[in-house]
Amino acid sequence: MLGLSLASPSNTAIFNPSSLLTKQNLKSSFHGIRIKNVSVPKMPSFSSSSSSSKSSSVVMMAKREEELKEIRAKSTEQINDEIIDIKGELLMLRLQKSAREEFKSSEFRRMRKRVARMLTVRRERELEEGINKRLSRKLDKQWKKSIVVRPPPSLRRMQEEERAAEAAEAEKAA
Repeated sequence: MLGLSLASPSNTAIFNPSSLLTKQNLKSSFHGIRIKNVSVPKMPSFSSSSSSSKSSSVVMMAKREEELKEIRAKSTEQINDEIIDIKGELLMLRLQKSAREEFKSSEFRRMRKRVARMLTVRRERELEEGINKRLSRKLDKQWKKSIVVRPPPSLRRMQEEERAAEAAEAEKAA
């Protein structure tokens, strides 16, 4: 007969499946499992570890506030230029990912968040000027059409380094 019994310090629960069996001629040498609940003492929590996690979140907030102050100090044109540069950097990261080159995956999130903050500041300025949502979208479409495609700063830097390396090789060869 099959059976299951669970034992704890206070009570024991027994499950007897014989009432569920329709055939009475089943015989088995297995008589059940007994499981005891073992209570594990909890580790004492130290207040220093919880306070360090709180302080780290405060530091992150301070960094975010500094970044927002830095963004708000820029003019709208500077913000627009930086948005274009960061979106170009995001494109370069996507190309690196698709080519299976080495890259930092955390850069995706960091750049997207920075673009979102810049767009938020830009929209705040539009609201201060009294520009409604419909006009804002119209202006945004015009701005996107007026963007002149240019290589992102990282690609420009890479091209300059390659040119410098080629010039150094040309000097050595000459």
